[in-house]
Order: sequence, then structure tokens, then C-alpha cells
Amino acid sequence: MTEFIQTKAQDGIFHIQFARQQAKNAISLDMYQRMVDELTKFENDDSHSVAVIYGDENCFTAGNDLADFLAGGQLTESHPTVKFLFTLAQLKKPLIAAVAGPAIGIGTTLLLHCDLVYAADNSVLQLPFAQLGLCPEAASSLLLPQQIGHQRAFELLVLGQKFDAESAKQFGFVNQVTSPNNVVATALVNAKALVDLSSEAVTSSKSLMKKSNQQKVEETIRLELQYFDKLMNSEQCKQIISQFFKR
Repeated sequence: MTEFIQTKAQDGIFHIQFARQQAKNAISLDMYQRMVDELTKFENDDSHSVAVIYGDENCFTAGNDLADFLAGGQLTESHPTVKFLFTLAQLKKPLIAAVAGPAIGIGTTLLLHCDLVYAADNSVLQLPFAQLGLCPEAASSLLLPQQIGHQRAFELLVLGQKFDAESAKQFGFVNQVTSPNNVVATALVNAKALVDLSSEAVTSSKSLMKKSNQQKVEETIRLELQYFDKLMNSEQCKQIISQFFKR
């Protein structure tokens, strides 16, 4: 339901909140579509300079609503999840994440597209794609090795080992670790600092920083989707996921 994504605009900052606590903020197709619509609205509204995405003190997101995702059909460009991935990758304005609790699958890979990331000391990050018989998504197979090197990225993307906020900070994709009750406030302080800067200078800087990698990111997302679609329809993956639902 679209109410599971809550948004508000305040002081030049656009807030996007996961609000499906009873399902650990698992992201349904409807929620993906809502985020696409809201991020597009944010991008096209000059009154908003920066967006902040967060859950609550106990959970960022447990990742995909797997049952809903599997019922969503082929991963074409009209698929809400695919639209979200490209919207995220192509966002021109800055996006800040405030993470607390579980950040699983897309909950971690979307952080690789954020410009600033603040994480609480109760954060648990994980990329359990291979455990589900699947492969990386959101260009994480490109961005994570670039960030932390092949061997460490292989450990996270293939072995799927959990890691905490301090480790993510050491890896370089979390800026600061704070307490769960302060993580959103910390993100908002830095969002306000961006609002106070020239918006053109900020977006130009982001564009320049991403320019050399942008085409590779989009190509990687497309290639990952081809592998992901094939794996998702394999008998091995179906068996693994069937066992997952029996837990």
C-alpha cells in the first residue's frame, strides 16, 4: 500500500520514510512505484534541494517483499523495481540515507547510490543474494568492488556475510555512526547544510563526480537484471525460495 511510504517536504528537504514496520519495512512493488513517483516529483521541484530516506530507530528495510516481487513478472523497464533502480542511479539532486536496524538486500545496495549515509550502531547490513540463488542488483557488482576491492566485495556479495555500521564506515560508504535515536537528526543537520549551499553548485558537483561512471552503472544494472531474471526462473532458485517461505 502506498501509505507504507510516507513523504513530507520541509525547509527545502524532502523526506521519504519506510512505514511498514509490521513487515520490517519490506518493499512491495507498490512501494517501489510510490518511491519512483516521489523521487521524480522531488527531482522536478525546485523548492526541494535534498532528499533524506529513512525507516525508524529499529529498522531501515528488510529488503524486497519477496512474495510480491516474485509475483511481479519479468524484470522489464516497466517493472516498478527496475524503474526504481534507474531513478535512483540517475538522480541529479543529492540523496541522504539514515539507517538503523536491518538494511538487507536493496536496503544496502541503495546506499551505494546515496551521496551521504549515516548509520546507527544497531544497523545490520547484508547482501544475501547468492543465498537465495540470485545475483547482485542495483549495480552493486560494479560499485561495491570499486569501493572496497574485489575480495572484500566478494565476501559481502557472494558469501552474504552480515556486517555492522562501523564496518560499513571502514569500507567507506557510511559517513558517520551514531545512536538509533539520533541518526535521522544527524542526516537532517547535514541535509540543511546542503540546502544552504548553491543548489546549482551542489548538483554540478554531483554530476561531475558521477560522470565517468554513470554509463557503466546503467549498463551494469541492465546486465544484472538479465542474470537476475534468468536465475529467478531457475529450478535451483525456486527450490531455495520455496524453503525460505517454509521457515
